[in-house]
Amino acid sequence: MTFIREVLTELYSSRRLIYELARDDFKLRFAGSRLGAVWGFIQPLVTIFLYWFVFQVGFRSTDASGRIPYILWLTAGMIPWFFFQEAWSGTSNYLYEYSFLVKKVVFKIEILPFVKLLSALFVHLFFVALVLLMMALYEYKAEIYVLQLAYYLFSELILIYALSLIVSSLSVFIKDVLQVMGVMIQIFFWMVPIVWSPDNLQGTFILKILRLNPVNYFIEGYRDALLNHVWFWEKPFYAVYYWAAVCVLLGMGIWVYRKLKRYFADLL
Repeated sequence: MTFIREVLTELYSSRRLIYELARDDFKLRFAGSRLGAVWGFIQPLVTIFLYWFVFQVGFRSTDASGRIPYILWLTAGMIPWFFFQEAWSGTSNYLYEYSFLVKKVVFKIEILPFVKLLSALFVHLFFVALVLLMMALYEYKAEIYVLQLAYYLFSELILIYALSLIVSSLSVFIKDVLQVMGVMIQIFFWMVPIVWSPDNLQGTFILKILRLNPVNYFIEGYRDALLNHVWFWEKPFYAVYYWAAVCVLLGMGIWVYRKLKRYFADLL
């Protein structure tokens, strides 16, 4: 708890610096290209279109219930996935990217993962607005359940932060860890029902195993908030499992980070 309290205190005192670093980080990712930061929005849009074309036009996929347009169902799942993919990749590599700051004794490097999280959040909020616009165009009413997006976003942020503490700390000693993370991201994408419907596996043992993946919680949660109109407390056991898993990962991350932090400056 001491570590969490220190981080929260530092976040508040450095909030302006975090925002400025996140803004610069977002701009630098596309520096040198003519369209600049616009590419941060174009690439996810093209990806959504391609998956929609392949799975609905090509494979005739649906949300299994048939009541929700597939493009809405797909987009609602892709939005939290894009954020997870980008934010986890960024926060796991922050020690290398900001090595010049890590080596400064006076700089609190604990705030750096949040710079990456905020940078990824800029695009995420745009896509949340986009899916709400799409829902309006399809005359699919956004009801009060949408307020849950704040809860599911917070859930996702904590999981990403926990994973980043583990991966970023270990990667300083074993660079292959970042490659393993890239493979895990690919596995997660196809093993979590993002482009395929879990209803097709309803009642099967396979689905129970797949739902053990914490990523599934907020993918399903975004769809519940936007389309299915289900409150998060209506799935109490799933929520308890998710937060138990996140607490274990966060505890592991804090332990690994505190054990290895003293070696970061020397090895980077």
